[in-house]
Amino acid sequence: MSEPLPLGLTFDDVLLVPQRSGVNTRRQVDTRARLCKDIELAVPIVSASMDSVTESGMAIAIAREGGIGIIHRFLTIADHVGEVRRVKRAESVVIDTPYTVGIEATVRVAAGFMDEHGPASVLVLDRDRRLLGIVTARDLLFEDDLDRPITTVMTPRERLITAPVGTPVEEAKRILHRHRIEKLPLLDSEGRLVGLITSRDIQNRLRYPQATKDRRGRLRVGAAIGVRGDYLERAQALVEAEVDVLVIDIAHGHSELAFATVEAVRARCGDIPLIAGNVATPEGTRDLIASGADGIKVGVGPGSTCTTRIVTGAGVPQLTAILSCAEAAAASGVPVIADGGIRTSGDLVKALAAGAETAMLGNLLAGTEESPGSSVTRNGRHYKVYRGMASLWTSAERRDLPQDDELLSEIVPEGIEALVPYRGRVSAVLGQLIGGLRSGMSYCGATTIGELHRNARFMRVTDAGVRESMPHDVDALS
Repeated sequence: MSEPLPLGLTFDDVLLVPQRSGVNTRRQVDTRARLCKDIELAVPIVSASMDSVTESGMAIAIAREGGIGIIHRFLTIADHVGEVRRVKRAESVVIDTPYTVGIEATVRVAAGFMDEHGPASVLVLDRDRRLLGIVTARDLLFEDDLDRPITTVMTPRERLITAPVGTPVEEAKRILHRHRIEKLPLLDSEGRLVGLITSRDIQNRLRYPQATKDRRGRLRVGAAIGVRGDYLERAQALVEAEVDVLVIDIAHGHSELAFATVEAVRARCGDIPLIAGNVATPEGTRDLIASGADGIKVGVGPGSTCTTRIVTGAGVPQLTAILSCAEAAAASGVPVIADGGIRTSGDLVKALAAGAETAMLGNLLAGTEESPGSSVTRNGRHYKVYRGMASLWTSAERRDLPQDDELLSEIVPEGIEALVPYRGRVSAVLGQLIGGLRSGMSYCGATTIGELHRNARFMRVTDAGVRESMPHDVDALS
């Protein structure tokens, strides 16, 4: 090799140089950021598309706090679509498709429907979609005759409070309050059901003012797809379920397979926002953008459960990867997502200062209440299972292999299974991260992510500098 080897840096190798700042309070700092085309987040946080991190519960919690969740792809298409729909139904200004059953339904049918879909009540309609009544879980409590017609246990139409279609939300709020009810069906002039407003949705609008929502007031959600097998069928089904963004999920995104997938999904699904990755070089970034990607996921091997660099010898230290990929993406205006390696709010600040618009988190969210990972108690402490999506057992499950030594030996894992400490609710974790981000931005004299990109100055530090950054020469109490 005639050229000298380049130096690769990661988060611990640098510090941000403090600068003159006019930020007097963290409330002055605006953390809004672009995820991709047409999608802006109030906080620059994306939950990772991993089966121990993001399903509908996590996606709902993250969206309410101003970020977005990407539901993992290791589900059947039907279950994947169901997870997306749960998020889209979690909140809305007006629910366009309320849960309903027909006039012919029995108690058994209504109870099964409510168990499957989770609502505390369903509306009963005739064959012309005219409202006949409402059935709540309380109506079905202790009901022994499961074959009894639902019309015999419902609250009938004449005892319900309804409103005409087009009723403004503020008026609906007054009606709900005046009558002390929780659900307000919206009817057309013929008495047909056209929508539903609930007190819970109105309360959530006030409780989560920064929530990431679409134009109809529903929470936004993304979903990951692969590059082989049923990926096109899956993409189309997710788009039909009104997913907000698709993430093409491949370990080595700088590949012909990744480019072909972006182009095929674009041809099949039209203008749906597409994020693609992962890459770690400017060339990979430019090639994915040229293929049609609206956002680029950066990171090859920095994740805490990823062993790609050990197994393959390939990768780029994450800070250098972000710096170079963000610079390459800047000319086209396509945002970069820093995926992996973030352990603290300080790492988050550095990732964004290096040019990323948002950061994808796995480890920090895997231990939260809302993650789908299994809970484990060990030596009196509470943990949750967190695993890389290229780990041994995850790979075996995806291939539907019997769990015997001979077939398992065919798998070359690039990740591990691990335990992470239980961290409570997502809102508490994000509160600490975003508080640290706001403080870090203030040290750079930045009130927006854009100003952070422009103002940030990095300084390389030695191992002694890293040690000095930590608590030292004391007996820590916690």
